[in-house]
Amino acid sequence: MKKLLYIALALVVFAGCSSKTPDKRLYMWLDCEANFERLSTPDSIDYYMARIKDLGFTDVVADVKSIMGEVLYKSDIAPYMGEWDGVERPLDYDMLAEVEAACRKYGLGCFASLNVFAGGHNFVKRGIIYNEHPEWQTIGWWHNQLLPVSQMDFTYNGMVNPANPEVREYQISILEEFARKYPTIDGLIFDRVRYNDIWADFSPLSLADFAAYAGLAETPKPADILTWYEDEEGKWQHKPERYFKEWLEYRANVIKSFVEEAHERLKAINPNLILGDYTGAWYPTYYYMGVNWASEKYNPAEYFDWATENYYKTGYADLLDVYMTGLYYTPITKQEMDDQLTALGMRGEDGMDATSREYWYCVEGGAELAEQITCGVVPVVGSIYVEQYMHDEERFGRAVTQAIESCSGGMMLFDLCHIVNHNWWDTLRLAIERAE
Repeated sequence: MKKLLYIALALVVFAGCSSKTPDKRLYMWLDCEANFERLSTPDSIDYYMARIKDLGFTDVVADVKSIMGEVLYKSDIAPYMGEWDGVERPLDYDMLAEVEAACRKYGLGCFASLNVFAGGHNFVKRGIIYNEHPEWQTIGWWHNQLLPVSQMDFTYNGMVNPANPEVREYQISILEEFARKYPTIDGLIFDRVRYNDIWADFSPLSLADFAAYAGLAETPKPADILTWYEDEEGKWQHKPERYFKEWLEYRANVIKSFVEEAHERLKAINPNLILGDYTGAWYPTYYYMGVNWASEKYNPAEYFDWATENYYKTGYADLLDVYMTGLYYTPITKQEMDDQLTALGMRGEDGMDATSREYWYCVEGGAELAEQITCGVVPVVGSIYVEQYMHDEERFGRAVTQAIESCSGGMMLFDLCHIVNHNWWDTLRLAIERAE
């Protein structure tokens, strides 16, 4: 039944209905690190699930695998996250079981999120790339030098290489173990099923794998793909080289093939498990992350010069039951975006029509682009990052309302901790209530 609900939602994406229907879902995200202390006792969990339900949310997404590769439950595969920021939990404390029990009590759907290709927190030097598996870490090509990601202190996210067969099997085995351990959970949301950035991964393994994928006679050097230079302002920029576009297609195919395998193996364990994915909404530049979250029905080569003619084959939206897209923009409406471009002298004489891709850099326009790119194959859930509006409570409320109204699947809020810290409960309630 759950699968049929999400298929039905997908079928009405382009039906033109702008009202908030009962089928639209509202998800509250619970980050594992930011809420570690908050979710360390059953009484506290019960309190917050009750408040979340009272606000009008329908579902909770509990983050149970951190960016360090540690999990919040007893696992035979992954290390246990038993401590964070001075707060300790015993090995037999099952946070997700407590969250699920509270969700059932208050009539909330219960989802779990796992950071897939994340393996370390560079700012605290902790995670599997520092302990169990340093050999799996991403090798970056940064300023024309090869560096392991654990030495790249400008990024907190120490990721592992998605092309490494050992990494892939390890991560899928964790997902399978999770599906067996929690058979009554409503769904699983993938997070960080991607690369670090445009500079990853340039390990010998990835370069050789790329050569085989592209049918090259020799393994290319990193400089055959992209090079770095300093611009007039002293900022480092990357320059596409001979194999750049083919490399983008290769990386997106690595991610697509992983999603395919994970989908097959998880559905074999639990056919009713709702499978979802979170990515950023900024599709015009999301190729930096090696990800094509579009439907195979969408051909980016018709719109973007970075896409090969076969890039569309790497789209994986068709494999998902729900897709969460990060509408992490300060402008809310297309009109605001139009006004900003006008002020900058970047708007045409007749303005922009509703299909203009320039509108993607706002909540309303980003949602529309996500719906277009996913082609109605999956409900799109617009995700709002609370802290982005930390100095503008009124704008935050408008962003929430806009995401609900603009997205076929509803809205996801990141994160509970920010609502608590800013005490924005009333603003959030009103934003949900006024959505039409």
